[in-house]
Amino acid sequence: MVALLWAAGRLVTNEYVFFVGYAVLQYIVLATAWNILGGYTGYVNFGTAAFFAIGAYVSVAVNKLYHPPLPLLIVIGGTASALVGLAMGYLTLKLRGVFFSISTLALAIVAQAVITNWSFVGGSSGAYVIRPRFGPFGGSYIEYLCYTMLIMAAGAVVLARGIERSKTGYGLAAIRDDEGAAEAYGVPTLRLKLLATVLSGGLMGMAGAPLPFYVAYLDPPSAFNLSVAVNTIAMPLVGGTATWFGPVIGAVLLSTVQQAAMVTISSAVNLLIVGLVMVGFITLAPNGIVGLLRRRRAG
Repeated sequence: MVALLWAAGRLVTNEYVFFVGYAVLQYIVLATAWNILGGYTGYVNFGTAAFFAIGAYVSVAVNKLYHPPLPLLIVIGGTASALVGLAMGYLTLKLRGVFFSISTLALAIVAQAVITNWSFVGGSSGAYVIRPRFGPFGGSYIEYLCYTMLIMAAGAVVLARGIERSKTGYGLAAIRDDEGAAEAYGVPTLRLKLLATVLSGGLMGMAGAPLPFYVAYLDPPSAFNLSVAVNTIAMPLVGGTATWFGPVIGAVLLSTVQQAAMVTISSAVNLLIVGLVMVGFITLAPNGIVGLLRRRRAG
């Protein structure tokens, strides 16, 4: 499939298509990653931007030292975010509900303060990253970034689907429905929650690692962008959090609408669109698009 899309992409002459494709695929990865912890497990994470930015800035730091190939940068960025997720899990997963969510928001604030004062990666002034003109297999580097994100999106969806239909997924669902009862039945709740946090954080870091090459200039406001945090939560809620394909539907729908709004209206309306859509779905369809489809099929 990737090879066919690559061959088709060679016929595309407008590079903007790959810019848009990258953004949509990036949100598929982020929404799927958030859903592993927030949807499957029921622990709402407001610190998405922290994991995303850690992956991006680790990529900047490693690239400044060594200039490794992009796939290796993605692995390193994802590993760094996964380790942060593990540390955060040990510190916060004894909290539940709104207290856990507030603690993840605090993580994002702390991470932004650290990176803003990290002079090696530019600090508050930001850092420029020289983006190669061509990818390693021909075509523009933006095209290469788009296909790389496509592979990550496919991998994230396959992982989420595998978790949902596995013993681990059933354990996470038990935690979401009633954690006390799950513990009473012998479900290893802490271990499963840590696993979900590590996987979620790692995928978010992997999604952030190519960002410096996509934007060519990275600073804390763009890495810790509010739209990233809001979209990553809104997309699974709109699509449906109980399944692996709900976040994919929400990500494709919302990111496509936002890209169209940027071209036809203004980028300033993006969060307004997301807010209105999210309020509408929470009010009229709390189980998202997937829930609506299942209700119609059952009726």
